[in-house]
Amino acid sequence: MMTPKKITINDVAVAAGVSVSTVSLVLSGKGRISTATGERVNQTIERLGFVRNRQASALRGGQSGVIGLIVRNLSSPFYAELTAGLTEALEAQGRMVFLLHGGDGGDQLLQRFNTLLAQGVDGVVIAGGAGVSGELQACAAEQGIPLVFASRASYLDDADCVRPDNMQAAQMLTEYLIQRGHQRIAWLGGNSASLTRAERVGGYCATLLKYGLPFHSEWVVECDTSQKQSAEAVAALLRHNPTISAVVCYNDVIARGAWFGLMRAGRQSGEAGMDSYFEQQVTLAAFADVAESALDELPIIWVTTPAREMGYTLAERIMQRIAKEDSLARSQTLKARLIVKK
Repeated sequence: MMTPKKITINDVAVAAGVSVSTVSLVLSGKGRISTATGERVNQTIERLGFVRNRQASALRGGQSGVIGLIVRNLSSPFYAELTAGLTEALEAQGRMVFLLHGGDGGDQLLQRFNTLLAQGVDGVVIAGGAGVSGELQACAAEQGIPLVFASRASYLDDADCVRPDNMQAAQMLTEYLIQRGHQRIAWLGGNSASLTRAERVGGYCATLLKYGLPFHSEWVVECDTSQKQSAEAVAALLRHNPTISAVVCYNDVIARGAWFGLMRAGRQSGEAGMDSYFEQQVTLAAFADVAESALDELPIIWVTTPAREMGYTLAERIMQRIAKEDSLARSQTLKARLIVKK
C-alpha cells in the first residue's frame, strides 16, 4: 500500500499561484496580505489537506521564537565567531537560531531567505550579502519581517547593519608601527576587489600621509589568503625593497605565511629599534579574524575585529526590531582592539 504524498508549503504556493513566502505569511498572520489572496491561500490549504503546524507560532503571543540566520561563508573564522556570539545571545533569551548557508550566488541567497520566511521566523540576520541586499530589503519590508545585516565593509546604505570599523583598525595598527619608529611600512595581502581590503588600505595610506611618511604603490602587494603565497610574496617584496622595516598583513593567514617567509629570508619578525639599518628584522602587524584566544604565539602585532561582539550586537538589534522598539534603519560600527604579544 502506497503512503500518501505529504503536502508541503511549496505545493500550496504552486496551487494557489503565489510565492512560498506569501503562504508563510498567511499561515503566521504576519505581513500585508490582501483579503482575496488570504482567502485563496486558505481555500487551497483546505482543498489540498495541508497540515498546519501551529505549535511554534503559539509561543510568545504568536511569535515562533525562531530567528533566521543566513551566513554567506560558514568556513570563514570571522563569520564562525559572529554566529557563535549571535546564537549565544539569542539562546540566553529563549530564542532559537535557524542557520542556513547563503551559497555563492544572489539567487541562492534569495532562495534561502524565502525558505526562512516559509518557516515562520520572527526576523532574519544576513551575514554577507552585498549583491542582493536591495532585493532582500524590499522583500522583508513588503512582508513585514525585520531584517538586519552583518557586514564586513560599509557598502550597505539605508539598511540595518552592524560592521567593524576597518578604517579605524588600520589607522590604529599603522600608527602603532610609526610610534615604534617605523618609517617604511608596506602592505601585504587581500584582493583589490574586496571592499574590506579597500577600507583597510585606505586607513593605512591615510595614516602614512598624516605623518608625512613615504607611500609607494609597489609596496602595496595583493596576495591570496595562502601561507605559501604570502611567504613568497613577502620575500619578493623585501628583495626589491630591502629597507622596508614593517609589513601590515591583511589577515592572520597572510601574517603567518609572511612570518615563515621572513624566517627563510633570515629577517625574522621582531621589534626593531628606532634606528633603521639594512637587512634589519621586519616587524609584522595584522588584522585578526579569529578570537584573541586563538591567535598564534608569534611576534606579531594584532588588531582584532570583534566578530563575537558583533554577534551580541546583532542579537540585540534584531530583538529590538521584532519588538518594534526601534524601526529606523541604521548602520553601527564596532571599534577594533590592539593586541601586542609579549
